[in-house]
Amino acid sequence: MLSLLASALLAVLPAAPAPASAPATSPVGSPFPYPRHVSKLDNGLTVIVVPMSSGGLVSYRTAVRTGARDEYEPGRSGFAHFFEHMMFRGTEKYPQAVYSELVTRMGADSNAYTSTDVTVYEFDIAAEDLARVVELESDRFQNLAYSEAQFRTEAGAVYGEYRKNRSSPFFVAYEALHKHAFVKHTYGHTAMGHVEDIQAMPTLYDYSKTFFQRHYRPENCVIVIAGDVEPTPTIELIRQHYAGWAPGYVAPPVPREPRQTRERTVKVAYEGRTLPILAIGYKADAYDPRDTQVVASMLLAELAFGATSELYRKLSIDEQVVQSLSASAATDRDPGLWTIWTMVKDPAKVDYVRNEIDKTIAVFRKQAPTVAQLDAVRSRLRYAFLMELDTPANVAGQLAYTAGVTGGVAAVDDFFATLDRVTPADINGAAERYLVKRQRTVVVVREKGSP
Repeated sequence: MLSLLASALLAVLPAAPAPASAPATSPVGSPFPYPRHVSKLDNGLTVIVVPMSSGGLVSYRTAVRTGARDEYEPGRSGFAHFFEHMMFRGTEKYPQAVYSELVTRMGADSNAYTSTDVTVYEFDIAAEDLARVVELESDRFQNLAYSEAQFRTEAGAVYGEYRKNRSSPFFVAYEALHKHAFVKHTYGHTAMGHVEDIQAMPTLYDYSKTFFQRHYRPENCVIVIAGDVEPTPTIELIRQHYAGWAPGYVAPPVPREPRQTRERTVKVAYEGRTLPILAIGYKADAYDPRDTQVVASMLLAELAFGATSELYRKLSIDEQVVQSLSASAATDRDPGLWTIWTMVKDPAKVDYVRNEIDKTIAVFRKQAPTVAQLDAVRSRLRYAFLMELDTPANVAGQLAYTAGVTGGVAAVDDFFATLDRVTPADINGAAERYLVKRQRTVVVVREKGSP
């Protein structure tokens, strides 16, 4: 799960296209400590290079701007995550065994993940291996090849991963929360997809080819390279290997979610041992780092339910009735959920905890925090942001997720500029706007057979 800081750097608004050879961007007052060189190839591929001293290490990220959000066709959810797996199956030039051997010889770390809005491929390498990695990555993104037998094998592995995830009560709660909070929008399913769609995947070999052709196109991808690199030759290296990648991205017709007009409550029986989990999701706006009220809602989450909040101190430290308590604002491309999560130690205390949460929300809807309280949260966000930019992997990871959702990195500076403008009254306004009972969904997960 992304940290609050990482989520804060996502935005719904597209960034302005960068020129073919952009200079480093370091806006005055930006908290980002390194220069960012942004270029866009003629085929639409965005490249972001961040030179930083790192002892000869380089991190290479490719963000595909496709996730669960883009899976709008009935019976076809889960394919964004599926290709996270298939992209390691190799090409005609570098079959899977050869690809894996080359990665092992380099001593590189290679991985990937899929979220609601983006799929990110990761490479952490020594600087001298950058040219080889660019060759390998450009080849698999343009020439991925897999047989039907390989497809069926990987589909089975994906179903196994889904069943493993279902062993977590938090995944069960998250799946139920989104399923019942969204009746039209694709946020109604997780990045794994609906279970019936995952089970049907082995029969959809031909469809998988069309999914790849529609989404894995240069204008739908962003490459971020951070570490001991020189911007100009690095961008030229990318151009040499990716310029021939033909554009052709087809944007999906993502359905709009109708307005929620009443509270929804769902009880889920968990097949296993767990303490009760209470998850509450309020409908929120799409994330916009330039919108004061949206950014205020992120501060509200920390002020009302963070580790330094009065409610956390009461329920977790003084009364010790909860195992955990946290909240996070919506940071999705489309309107998502502002969520509260808690695990309750005593099954008989679930209603009590829910009432205490409601009391806290009522307080923030009526009165604003002090300037000192707001400034303290602001300071912690800035400090945490800087502390997370200590390695090429962390820098590339932050920017890849941000750029993967927004198309660029302007969201970083926009967020902190807006953060400085938030007032105590804005926090109060965010609570009044978003934390409304009629637009929330409540999920309670308990052990099967418990009262």
